[in-house]
Amino acid sequence: MEAVISKASRDDLAEILQLQYKAFYTFAESMGDFSIPPLTQTIEELVEEYMHGVVLKLVCDGKIVGSVRVRVKGDTVYVGKLIVSPDYRRRGFATRLLAEVEKLFPEMRYELFTSVASPENIRLYEKNGYVIFDRKTVSPNLTFVYMEKNRS
Repeated sequence: MEAVISKASRDDLAEILQLQYKAFYTFAESMGDFSIPPLTQTIEELVEEYMHGVVLKLVCDGKIVGSVRVRVKGDTVYVGKLIVSPDYRRRGFATRLLAEVEKLFPEMRYELFTSVASPENIRLYEKNGYVIFDRKTVSPNLTFVYMEKNRS
């Protein structure tokens, strides 16, 4: 089972959006809140992100099973919506997607955020060299941790 990472094309965006809905559904279910932005994002909003950044896809078994979005501002690479299909998790694909971002944008500062309710995500990022530098509560049920990884 070979998995290949490459830049997504505009034609891939609908499939990536469906994968995003699938990937974030369990998290939303655990929070009892299906109005989180990853579940309400439209294809138009994803196209906008695509036009102003980089969208990577991970293809395995002939389908997109992972993706990550990147936006660069100054010397910081903002990493967002790192997703892997629930059926393909725990195979190192998220780590591979992070490594690909760093390969595309070497010698930069990397920043991302995740929910404190996702300790497995926090562990993944810490394992890959990210450290928490801030926390923000956005609603009574949702607090984000902001993580960074400085230049290699």
